[in-house]
Amino acid sequence: MEYKWIALSNTTIGTLMAAIDATIVLISLPAIFRGIDINPLTSFQYLLWVLFAYSVVTSTLLVSFGRISDMYGRVKLFNMGFAIFTVGSLLCAVTPNTGDLGALELIIFRVIQGVGGAFLLSNSAAILTDAFPAKERGKALGINMTAAIAGSLVGLVLGGVLALFDWRYIFLVSVPVGAAGTIWSYAKLKELAALRRNQKLDIWGNVSFASGLILVLVGMTYALIPFGSSSTGWSDPWVIGSLATGVALLVAFPFIEKKVPDPMFRLDLFKNRMFTAANIAGLFASVGRGGVQIMLIILLQGIWLPLHGISYQDTPFWAGIYMIPMIVGFSIMGPISGVLSDRYGARTFGTLAMILTAGTFIALTFLPYNFSYLPFAIIIFLMGIGGGLFAAPNIASIMNAVPREHRGAASGMRATLQNAGQTVSIAIFFTVIIGGLSSTLPGALSNAMTSAGVPQLAGAFKSISPTSALFSAFLGYNPMQAILSMPQLASVVSQIPHSTLIYLEGKTFFPNAIAPAFITALDLAFYIGAALSIAAAVASLLRGKVYIYADAEQSKAAQGPAPVSPTAKMASTELENNFLK
Repeated sequence: MEYKWIALSNTTIGTLMAAIDATIVLISLPAIFRGIDINPLTSFQYLLWVLFAYSVVTSTLLVSFGRISDMYGRVKLFNMGFAIFTVGSLLCAVTPNTGDLGALELIIFRVIQGVGGAFLLSNSAAILTDAFPAKERGKALGINMTAAIAGSLVGLVLGGVLALFDWRYIFLVSVPVGAAGTIWSYAKLKELAALRRNQKLDIWGNVSFASGLILVLVGMTYALIPFGSSSTGWSDPWVIGSLATGVALLVAFPFIEKKVPDPMFRLDLFKNRMFTAANIAGLFASVGRGGVQIMLIILLQGIWLPLHGISYQDTPFWAGIYMIPMIVGFSIMGPISGVLSDRYGARTFGTLAMILTAGTFIALTFLPYNFSYLPFAIIIFLMGIGGGLFAAPNIASIMNAVPREHRGAASGMRATLQNAGQTVSIAIFFTVIIGGLSSTLPGALSNAMTSAGVPQLAGAFKSISPTSALFSAFLGYNPMQAILSMPQLASVVSQIPHSTLIYLEGKTFFPNAIAPAFITALDLAFYIGAALSIAAAVASLLRGKVYIYADAEQSKAAQGPAPVSPTAKMASTELENNFLK
């Protein structure tokens, strides 16, 4: 087998494994939390960290690992990532305890997975770029991205199926895939990168960047937890201090990088218009789209599926099934856009993709909460088409724009911006939703109680956190059963007619009560997503025409000192405009 296909098959296994793990955890959180016996009404912070621990650690380490791989070998670190991720998956599957301790153990094991994922993600694109000629890189990256989306689809369905048996299988399923990938990578991958082993590790740069990014992401995560009388924690002094310190460290980071001889973050790469515009477009796209999947899953699990007769315990599985059109759209367009971008460049495809994505965000705002499924399926299918049309061309344009010896660092930068953008996106979407619900949900629930003939319960719901109520539905719990079983309400509940209790704890009361407030807040989040997608389209439009660093350098070297033709002079000018030295 030709080596480039070996590299593609191996990196695709890694991408597939990471993608399966991401969505299988998202869709299986209800089973995980029931398995470790965690109450969603009181342990929202554990939900956040099971979701965010992996992405926070990965985002923090990507740039550092990408830079280190340029020094010590991309294949070596990629192989190590496979092994670490597999061990982390096995540890998650054998989490020994339950309750708060079990949740903490699971979070720690997710951190280990995140370290392995950072090794994989920071090197896979660079390994593919090394292995494939420039004219085939878009195709290779498109196939790789399609595998990621296929993994997302497998994760959504497989998570729902495995959750019916035992939550530990959710993590255990990654172990044989990881073991096979580890053996395959150690046996077959070879180093093609031009390594510069005499470089020094940028300790101060690593410390300032990693610390700053950790503090920002951790601060944004804790900002979603209620503080005092507020429904969110943005006024928490610890959150404010964490964000301020993190931003200060990130502001200091580029100044540190200008002083060290071998910086971890190659700031000179940003003199390249293609590299800069593509990364900005990718960041805006990630912030705009990163939180949409979980928001739509919450909409399905908390409102739409119960209204259509699905029990709360079964909503996680069916939510994954009903999200399939988005995955199918991405899977169809991913390889096609990669092949087309090899021939025509990324600018047109990236720009059109983000315009289409913005249109789908706007279209979602026109749907009522009890929508017909066909329009919803068409919209999310088109959103998947937009994602597939954007991803491979944008990554290929980034990797084509940099010298061979800096591809590891460039891949790490790209992946960092993408992963950090997704985490920020989830924090923004959650903040918008929770902020909107905090002002309207208590009144809506109280009014619903009065309309149901139990005004004596109306006051009790004013103390219920909208965050807890919403995420208990997301985790597959019937929120009304959880609330009405609270000890402080026992005397009141005992006086309510049985038929009324059945209605309150049924599938329709809570969704109808929460839906108007939730949809209003969700529409605002969609408008934000549309605006960020338009910003990504503008950045994509500004990236310039097709530019491949290696070809441009070879063309420049071949010209020599001889007089240049007008055409060659134009090519040289384009090179200087794209990569200033």
